[in-house]
Amino acid sequence: MGKTRYHFNPKSLSFEKRESTIKDLIIKILGYTATSIAFSTIVMVIAYNFFDSPKEKQLGREISQYEFQLNIMNNRLDKIQGVLKEIQERDDQVYRVIFEAEPIPSSVRLAGIGGADYYSDLKGMRYSDLLIEINQKLDKTSSQLYVQSKSLDEVVNLTKRKSEMLASIPAIIPIKDGKKKIISGFGPRFHPILKVKRFHSGIDITAPRGTPIYASGDGTVAKSDRLSGYGNAILINHGFGYQSLYAHLSRSAVRPGQKVKRGELIGYIGNTGLSVSPHLHYEIIKNGSKVNPVHYFFNDLSPEEYEEVLEAASKVNQALS
Repeated sequence: MGKTRYHFNPKSLSFEKRESTIKDLIIKILGYTATSIAFSTIVMVIAYNFFDSPKEKQLGREISQYEFQLNIMNNRLDKIQGVLKEIQERDDQVYRVIFEAEPIPSSVRLAGIGGADYYSDLKGMRYSDLLIEINQKLDKTSSQLYVQSKSLDEVVNLTKRKSEMLASIPAIIPIKDGKKKIISGFGPRFHPILKVKRFHSGIDITAPRGTPIYASGDGTVAKSDRLSGYGNAILINHGFGYQSLYAHLSRSAVRPGQKVKRGELIGYIGNTGLSVSPHLHYEIIKNGSKVNPVHYFFNDLSPEEYEEVLEAASKVNQALS
């Protein structure tokens, strides 16, 4: 039962019972409705801004999981790059040294990696810095793996040619028992005719005229003729960047273009050219530069003998040519 309402009548100066009208009912309903809407709106705003829905909570968990996985991927890429760096260093410092190949330049290993604008599409995204970092590492690793695979292909080819290379490197003393007959070594020496100190680009091995001279490695005779200052001389191309020169010969036993094997007779000791006595002037040229032949006698010398020969050849004395 509803409450009875009264209102004061100023004319009669008394309280009179008030009858409810349809208008009053409508106003009451509208008031309740407005209050409910306002309350609901406030509740929704608070819930939307301060509380997550089950769906939002699920999405939040998924995003956290994705972030976790991205960090794991980033850390794994760091480890992969570390392993790749070790492979690259082993390739340059071990494999290529063994096969006497030049190391891969860093400019080649790092070529093809995108610039700063390459990852602009990822900017503005959630975790964009992490995504850009991962993509940069992926691109860098992919590029370096491609270069490394090509390098290993080259090393495989070098391996296949290793036996040929080992046979071609000038690795023996070209005269029998020559380790006991080295008179003058590689480096500054006094010239016997010019009487000045000048660079001696090979070693002098003394022996009687007519002593046989043998090829120090497999190769092809490039020259067999008189050369200025060298007298009768033979130049052999061994491939792989190596050449050997035999000078002051009495005569040659080979002709240009002839294939020779290590230990094969190629000529005889003489005293031609700028020479003061019968001997062999022997040189090794590696990639266009003359190098110390003593360092290439590893097929003939034990470590102890090598030290003895190196010491003898290092003395600054007068060369024979």
